[in-house]
This record gives sequence, C-alpha cells and structure tokens, in this order.
Amino acid sequence: MIEAFGRDDWRWINPPREWSMADSGLRAVADARTDLWRTTHYGFVRDNGHMFGAPVTGDFRLAVTFDGEYADQYDQAGAFVRLDETTWIKAGAEFVDGALQLSAVVTRELSDWSVMPAPVRAGSLTFGLERTGDAVTVRYALGDAEPEQMLRLAYFPPGVPVLAGAMCAAPDGKGFPVRFARIDLTESGS
Repeated sequence: MIEAFGRDDWRWINPPREWSMADSGLRAVADARTDLWRTTHYGFVRDNGHMFGAPVTGDFRLAVTFDGEYADQYDQAGAFVRLDETTWIKAGAEFVDGALQLSAVVTRELSDWSVMPAPVRAGSLTFGLERTGDAVTVRYALGDAEPEQMLRLAYFPPGVPVLAGAMCAAPDGKGFPVRFARIDLTESGS
C-alpha cells in the first residue's frame, strides 16, 4: 500500500517502470504500448494501462487533476473506476489525430468510446467520477476546479468493491509523461 493524497491504501495495477511521489503529486511516465480496451472495433484486448487506485465499496466521488506531455496518438490520462478486467470506466484527455480530446470509455465486456474536442490545448484538467447507486457520472473542468460539466452518464454495478483513482497509458507512443496534482476520493457518508 502507498500513502498519498490523504490516504494510505493506494496501490498500482500495472505500475509504470518510472513513477514518483512528491509535494507536487504523482508523476509517472506511461510505458509504451499500454492501454485499456476490450475488443470493439479494434479486435484486441489490452489490460496493461497504469492504474493508481484505492478501494471503495459504495457510492463515492473522485476528482483527478492532471496534465501531460501529449505527443503521440492515443496518449491518455485521467480518472478510472474498475470492478475487474471486463467492467471499468476510464475518462480523461486523449491525444487523437493531432488534437486533444475529452474521452470516456465504458467497458462492460466490450468497450465503447466517446470523445469531444478539448476546450483548450494546454494546461491541466480535472475529471470527476461520481458513483451513485447503479450509475457513474463523468464530469470535467479546466484547471483544478471542481468538475461540473457533464460528459457522460453510464451504468455501473452498485454496491460492489471497486478500485478508483488515476490512470495513464501510451498505446502507440514511446512513453507518455504525466503529472497528477490531485486525487481526491471520498466515499459517501465519510
């Protein structure tokens, strides 16, 4: 277990070769050819993206503030919630066809993907995932503001233990440097 961001129960799934904790947050370099995806359109399953998370069981609010050195196709960072390798959501920023996109992937056996152009090219973003009952609401904001703009609402199994936190990956690139300045994870009622 890793102590950071006001909790002592963080852990990695697929830790990157290069990462560190400092006063400025979590810094990581996503390893080359890492991703989270299941089958749809591309025909492959990749479950080697880097996920830094803590366990939660019921409803929760997660806010992740991050910025990265986007350069290669599909460089990505953001927030995630994961039940297992077939049931998860990731949401954040992704570099697609030369432009930064706001991105959400919902996976329940098969992945689906939605994107929209990011309002700005540079600077940090904050993504929020809020689990309430059988739904996860995805929100975002520019900078380190509280995420208010809704991007997606998706079904997610209620009341089961999950891991929630920050993720990054570099599916096509040589590696992707990213900094997570804030990861706030609050369980309802706490």
